[in-house]
Amino acid sequence: MNIALIAHDRKKEEMVNFAIAYEEVFRHHQLFATGTTGTKVMEATKLQVHRFMSGPLGGDQQIGAMVARNEMDLVVFLRDPLMAQPHEPDIIALLRLCDVQGIPVATNIATAELLVRSLGRGEFGWRELKDKYKPGVM
Repeated sequence: MNIALIAHDRKKEEMVNFAIAYEEVFRHHQLFATGTTGTKVMEATKLQVHRFMSGPLGGDQQIGAMVARNEMDLVVFLRDPLMAQPHEPDIIALLRLCDVQGIPVATNIATAELLVRSLGRGEFGWRELKDKYKPGVM
């Protein structure tokens, strides 16, 4: 599965701790991240992460492009709800694309834990059937 890891500045340490805690689960999947988040995760773990640009410089849009092409299976986006972001339109667009494509997205650590634990138990098989029953798809 392709998994995106994104974290706002004040959430990067939380993302690193999350990646450390679930390193065993993540090592069986392809990881993608925005620039600094990906670097910090790789420095703290043995995980390989494909890094895009920083979020404000287009990284959110690069991940969004993968979501739009249905090439992303899970997005963990630890957002800072108390800090205004200069690239808020990009963030909203990414979240909207996840909704349009039916991609699970966690915007806080509680939801991220539920999704990654589910992934670790092999409960993401529904992703393979998703498009089969999508309206307009034969």
